[in-house]
Amino acid sequence: MKAVREMEENLSLVDAVVYVIDSRAIKSSANPEFDKLIKNKPVLYIFNKSDLVEKNNLTAWINKFKAEGKEAISLVGTSLNPEVVTSALKKACANKLNKFANKGAKVSIRVMVIGVPNTGKSTIINSIIGKAKAVTGNRPGVTRRQVWYSISGVDFLDTPGTLWGKFQDNNIALHLAYIGSIRGEVLDKQELVKEFLKEIKDEYMPLLTARYKVQEIGDDMDLALENIAKARGWIVKGGEVDLERTANAILDDFRNGKIGKIMLEKA
Repeated sequence: MKAVREMEENLSLVDAVVYVIDSRAIKSSANPEFDKLIKNKPVLYIFNKSDLVEKNNLTAWINKFKAEGKEAISLVGTSLNPEVVTSALKKACANKLNKFANKGAKVSIRVMVIGVPNTGKSTIINSIIGKAKAVTGNRPGVTRRQVWYSISGVDFLDTPGTLWGKFQDNNIALHLAYIGSIRGEVLDKQELVKEFLKEIKDEYMPLLTARYKVQEIGDDMDLALENIAKARGWIVKGGEVDLERTANAILDDFRNGKIGKIMLEKA
């Protein structure tokens, strides 16, 4: 895969890696192909979109990573404190900084930012540098070329979001689709939403009933989708329910946090 090859080539240019993870699907948004490439570099894991999950669930993941010797922090990419990120990176690269400081010289840390599509890599960089120079968007595949940005002695290299070639676990593919890491054009939205509702309904039923004004969501997902459409008044000409609009709305609601705080994978 071209993006992975480019990433491997550029690893020789950087001192550390920032690995951006979606807090709602931490296991699924960790690309196993990345792990092989970055094993010899200091890595700062950033659990982005932390406002979309319950704090205690996210803390459990941070503790799990730290127990494995991995440095992890959580934040909201659109409103982060740049110092939190740059300080953590300088700590990770202390050996290099001290080496040059002993010679009376200053040096910048070079960092590659990686992650699967739509985890918010460019948004984080924009917030850190304070200027919206990196191209961003709430859809996968927006960043298509490599660009460097510099602030506070740290040089950041943004890279395109990269998925692995083949999913061994169907749940991982589903979770990546839910959070928007897989292009919508290749998905059957209605079937995807039925899988989403089936997966979360037991744990998050109060959130679903409050958002969509239905009494409950049972085991019949076709009926659940119809009931939500009727409750929201999404009816097309002839009195038929607009299932496509309903599916799109539910996906958008989840991705934007309008249903409530939902974590798909617990530590």
